[in-house]
Amino acid sequence: MLDQIMNAPSILYPQRGLAAATLRHEVVSNNIANVNTPNFKKTDVVFEELLAKELYGDDSEAKIPIIRTHDRHLPFSKRIVPAVPLMERHDERTMRVDNNNVDIDIETATMVKNQLYYNALATRLGGYVTQMKNIITSGQS
Repeated sequence: MLDQIMNAPSILYPQRGLAAATLRHEVVSNNIANVNTPNFKKTDVVFEELLAKELYGDDSEAKIPIIRTHDRHLPFSKRIVPAVPLMERHDERTMRVDNNNVDIDIETATMVKNQLYYNALATRLGGYVTQMKNIITSGQS
């Protein structure tokens, strides 16, 4: 029973999103720290697009993922691979003389957007845990 609560999509997806947001925060912080380093190339984190492909497939139409919840359920052939955040280095050319491609304005905006994303996921995850706690303790006198 506890396994079903802790492995529910309501808790797994926000956890993975928090991990991606944490990695993105570290990557953006590194980009900002190296804004004046000659020949430094910025890095981005890709996660949301990969998660969308995991949830909906490669097609444009939305699909409901099939999950086997019991050992006696019939197996299915398509295996769903969980999306993990990936770091992408951008090696495109720049107009800067020092060959650095970090734009401090873009990185600062990305940091703010990522902080809002992280806070929203943390709030949702906290709400789920509070809801489960209330459900578990509501039967006690």
